[in-house]
Amino acid sequence: MNSLKNLEKFFKDKNYSTLLDFILTLPIEYQDNRVSYKIIPNRQNTLRVKVLKKNIKNGILRVYFQISFKKIITGIFFNAVNYYSKLLTVGEGVYIQGVVKSYRGFYQMVQPKILQENQIEQIVPIYSKDRRYNKLIRDLFKEAKELLKNRLSESKLNQEEMKKLYFLHYPRDIEDTKIDIKTLKMAEALNHLEKLSKKRRDFEAIESLKGDENKFIENLPFKLTNDQKKAIADIKRDLASTKATRRLIIGDVGSGKTMVILASVMIAYPKKSILMAPTSILAIQLYQEAKKFLPKEVRVSLIKQGTNTKNLDADFIIGTHALLFREDLPKAPLIMIDEQHRFGTKQRALLEKLVSSKEKRPHFLQFSATPIPRTQAMMLSRLIDVTLIEEIPFKKKIETKIIGRADFPKLLDKIKEEISKNHQILIVYPLVEESKSVPYQSIDEGRAFWESRFEKVYVTHGKDRDKEEILLKFREDGNILLATTVVEVGISLPRLTLIVIVGAERLGLATLHQLRGRVGRVGLDSFCYLFTNDIENRRLKAFCKTTNGFDIAKLDLKFRNAGDILDGTIQSGVKFKWLNLAEDEDIIEEAKRRISSQNSSKLIFKDYNIISCSFDNGLI
Repeated sequence: MNSLKNLEKFFKDKNYSTLLDFILTLPIEYQDNRVSYKIIPNRQNTLRVKVLKKNIKNGILRVYFQISFKKIITGIFFNAVNYYSKLLTVGEGVYIQGVVKSYRGFYQMVQPKILQENQIEQIVPIYSKDRRYNKLIRDLFKEAKELLKNRLSESKLNQEEMKKLYFLHYPRDIEDTKIDIKTLKMAEALNHLEKLSKKRRDFEAIESLKGDENKFIENLPFKLTNDQKKAIADIKRDLASTKATRRLIIGDVGSGKTMVILASVMIAYPKKSILMAPTSILAIQLYQEAKKFLPKEVRVSLIKQGTNTKNLDADFIIGTHALLFREDLPKAPLIMIDEQHRFGTKQRALLEKLVSSKEKRPHFLQFSATPIPRTQAMMLSRLIDVTLIEEIPFKKKIETKIIGRADFPKLLDKIKEEISKNHQILIVYPLVEESKSVPYQSIDEGRAFWESRFEKVYVTHGKDRDKEEILLKFREDGNILLATTVVEVGISLPRLTLIVIVGAERLGLATLHQLRGRVGRVGLDSFCYLFTNDIENRRLKAFCKTTNGFDIAKLDLKFRNAGDILDGTIQSGVKFKWLNLAEDEDIIEEAKRRISSQNSSKLIFKDYNIISCSFDNGLI
């Protein structure tokens, strides 16, 4: 029991919560204490010797040892001379360990370690160069040996994987010290999935919703994609449940998430639905789409700051953060968040709380147009249900090119050509104001050039209070818009066919994809120019080869060396040492299958009634 208390303290100090957390604390090297039966120069040797004679001269102790195979080796001690002189008795046998050097034809071992009988024939794991910390970890693994042997089977590892991990800490021979990378990847994947599963919390739904979306779908002037249909089927199954659903629907740019949102409204109807959007422009667009496509009997309202109470009587309420400040918000059994990553965790939780009824919760759907790698989606699905909409209603015709300063005259000609067709141009700058640290022009530096050569040039950026009004004016009447990445996710610009991204290598691939997604929204031939001083940039070249957001998310992960994973809100900073989310889809899929096919494992230490609180308070 006392030994386990030491383990408990270590778990708390390291914020560990599972046996796999502990067993993945791997040795950095091994000390081979097996007796050597021949001397290997310039390598560590462990030898059984007999003390022949010793002497001290000029503060240096020299001890002459006879090896069992009739050779002589000299041990030279510079430190703790008196201690070793007393410890080593002429005529007695002893075990010594150290690097053997050959000096003038004789073997020497400088400052050899003296080993005890019980240390011999062992392969000792070394966990740290720091002696105290190394001793602490080794002692803990000694204490936990039986616990690991008895409880490791609950980790979902197979027998072979368990043996490989276990014997890394308790090696029987040198073969046991060899690391099997695939086993470590599987252990990391299982460990993380199990932790996410334990974070998941279920609540009773305010109401199960069983409305009919079929007539709405039949009356649409276009056919839904298979992915849209699957997403709607997932949501319909969720909303019919008495358990409050939490589902994240991730669609690529232009994949038709809006139709999935409207279908969800119909599944909830005649009960109320509430949707929160990050900007007024998006809220207005969603309102207009809802009015256009939903049946006339479905009452739709748009909530802005100062909207009167009667608008809250609608069947489908759309708004921005203004919703969070409405104490009179009706209890609605369906809450939806569009572009969920644009809201903080607290904002999303507050909206859910506003419409909750005591212990009952609304069904909660989150929508995102920021694709994530399929491996991350697989991981995330242990915490929250995930649906991916990868299929696009029509194939976009977007030509993506890397250009430099030498290409600028041709770019100008292309811009003039597109404007002559009544198309629009977007130029994204990295900065609003000049900066010596950035080798590209800012909006302030570049705007005079464009305004002197073209008509109807509009300018906006993130700090511009009037940006939404300017975007609306540009949509109706503009030729060229100069902006920062404020347009990454936002207003629909159907006439936009050409985008120039200045300093493209400075942006992540996911951001580049969102920006490129602004053009070609209605099937027009479109162009994305990546303006850079680094023409041979590998990331940009890879980006030019695909327009699939999920493939780009995988590329982004690869170029960022993987490691990050979503926790249902935003990247949580979880780092994997062995698992590569960009490459190990098969391992993650197998790990997810194992977790799903078996009952959740018992909490460690449960039988000992210690540190059980660590597993019930959401810390894992």
